Amino acid sequence: MDIFNRLAPFIQDYIYQEKWDELRGIQIAACEVIFDSDDNLLLSSGTASGKTEAAFLPVLTELYNNPSKSVGVMYVSPLKALINDQFKRLEQLLIDSNIPVVKWHGDASQARKEDLTKNPEGLLQITPESLESLVTNKRGACLKMFSDLRFIIIDEVHHFMRDARGIQLLCVLERLQKLTGIIPRRIGLSATLGNLETAASWLNTGTDRNCAAPVTDEGKKRVRLHVERFVNYADKRDLEERDGSGNVIKVSESGDIGSREHFEYLFKATLDKKTIIFTNSREETEFILANLREIAIKNKAPDVYRVHHGNVSALLRETTEDEMKADDERIVTGATVTLELGIDIGSLDQAVQVGAPLNVSSFAQRLGRCGRRGQVPQLLFTIVESIQINTSDILGPINWELLRTIAIIEIYTKEHWIEPIYPHYHAYNLLYHQTMSHLKGNGEMSPAALAQAILTLGCFSHISKDDYRMLLEHMINIDHLERTERGGVIIGREGEKIINSHKFLTVFLTPEYLLVKDENRTIGTVDKVYPIGVRFALAGQAWETVDVNEKSKVIFVKHVPGISLVDWDIDFDVELHTVLVQRIKDVLKSDDTYPYLSERCSPRLEEIRYIARNSGILENFVTQLSNKKYAIFPWVGTRQLLTLHYTLLDRGIKSKLPWMTCVFLEVVYTGTAESLNDLIYEILNSDVILYDLPLPEKVQVRGKYNEFIPDELLKKQFVEDYLDFEGLKNALL
Repeated sequence: MDIFNRLAPFIQDYIYQEKWDELRGIQIAACEVIFDSDDNLLLSSGTASGKTEAAFLPVLTELYNNPSKSVGVMYVSPLKALINDQFKRLEQLLIDSNIPVVKWHGDASQARKEDLTKNPEGLLQITPESLESLVTNKRGACLKMFSDLRFIIIDEVHHFMRDARGIQLLCVLERLQKLTGIIPRRIGLSATLGNLETAASWLNTGTDRNCAAPVTDEGKKRVRLHVERFVNYADKRDLEERDGSGNVIKVSESGDIGSREHFEYLFKATLDKKTIIFTNSREETEFILANLREIAIKNKAPDVYRVHHGNVSALLRETTEDEMKADDERIVTGATVTLELGIDIGSLDQAVQVGAPLNVSSFAQRLGRCGRRGQVPQLLFTIVESIQINTSDILGPINWELLRTIAIIEIYTKEHWIEPIYPHYHAYNLLYHQTMSHLKGNGEMSPAALAQAILTLGCFSHISKDDYRMLLEHMINIDHLERTERGGVIIGREGEKIINSHKFLTVFLTPEYLLVKDENRTIGTVDKVYPIGVRFALAGQAWETVDVNEKSKVIFVKHVPGISLVDWDIDFDVELHTVLVQRIKDVLKSDDTYPYLSERCSPRLEEIRYIARNSGILENFVTQLSNKKYAIFPWVGTRQLLTLHYTLLDRGIKSKLPWMTCVFLEVVYTGTAESLNDLIYEILNSDVILYDLPLPEKVQVRGKYNEFIPDELLKKQFVEDYLDFEGLKNALL
């Protein structure tokens, strides 16, 4: 019997109604695994390739043919918006199935949740935080709700693997398994995975199952790419035009002419086209969309400009998503990572990336957002650079952003390579969180029983009993835990404040945000108090503060015309992989031309290549920049470069990464380039003990709850999870 005929009747009817020509390869492969094995399943393929249906069609068929005595399928998503989006699609699919679907998050119907608790059945959609709350606070209800749970579908696996929430999710799933005695099959969905084996191992954590990861031939896909460049002049002398005799004949008004040209270009390129404009920061998103709106006003064009990021209110984001789904709307939306994930926004005419993508994974996600429903993906890159011709730094004229853009395009489109995701073996902040959560749900426990419960969770398999003992003793010393007369431990006075906070369930860092309101309408949030009379940007509009209630953390505003600025203290981090950095080097060494580069970009690339080749950075580790300043180019990734930084510091040589995505170290050194070069080789051929390196006393490992972790453990986490001396040696020797 073919796969179609094995599907439930209501699913067959749905396929006919939707006029599908056939099941896709990934859907057939998924059905075969679900129907004919007991394996977990990892589905990795491009956006809009049918992954979601590939998971749900066989799973819902199994549930239809053999109804469960409790919730039968749990769908876990990193975003409430993604749950809401999938809920609408599933409701339509399940109309004739008698299988209910319930969404469970902070904004969902309380009545539906209570009904499900009393009569658990069907399909539950939930976030990791809500699931943690259930397992911690409603253990009795969990026993009933999940006593016959068959499948757990985890969406956006790559997102969870990179994030602390992924560790939280795996821990909570294992705790649920221990509570119910049931080990459901897991199905992971992702559009961007660099290493299927690593992802399969992550998905399997705590299940003792095999994981099938079928690879289907999606065929070669056409992609339209174009890179355009604009120039701001940083030196007034660069704005001067001279005649043949050297006389100044014209001086431009200002050095931001490139930015103004960039905004005009974006306005024309997105006119009457449904577009997402991706940037790498919320500030940039706000500023670009505000400028586009101003240009539209001057040109008497309609206001189709929207902003979508985590600080814009949920209502405004959902309104934007609905507008983008409408076929007749030509909305232009500025976004950061919030629209990288799989929220259905319909067919796009194009996507725009302002500046270089942060990494290959981000590029793959953003490319996947365009070209849906049979369209050829079209991605436009725009790069604005500031040029200072009179700089004394020989490397100053090199535009690393342009080089990174080319390297990312080449490595993904030609090799389909994506960064592998590094495991988090020593996430002590999550160890703290799960300890507190477990004690909150179970009450007093002996240290031995607590260690048995926590250290047997798969995510903590690399953490020793000695490390855990050190953490528990520290938690007792700071009054987060308390010893009882019976020798057990309970949550202490200071710990009660933590677990009773409404923010306890979240394991990611969030600043103290203030709500921004226009009368009773919520616009979004900011992380600074803007005093009365001060103007700032949010949701693509300019606002002026009319009142501030600091106790309630609310800023009341009124809408004002024009363009304003806003800034947030935290955006997101980036790490370059050695493979990508070496591809940047290949671009510099090559004579290849790239058809997607504009007439402005191609000559600029040749200029950069000329500078790089003549500077010696392609052949030498060490390049002299000035009298005592050198650049070290090992052409390795960020964590290997950081490792070299500390090994040099161990020899008394200070170095720094000049900027976040830098590919070299800048060193102040009184000796010669040759002696510095010899010293580096000596380091590489020595037995470096990472724990003996001169790391800062307070190692900066970002993570919520790290202030409650002993410094010794944070140092261990940094050394074990963020430094890579072997990787440095392997790349260079």
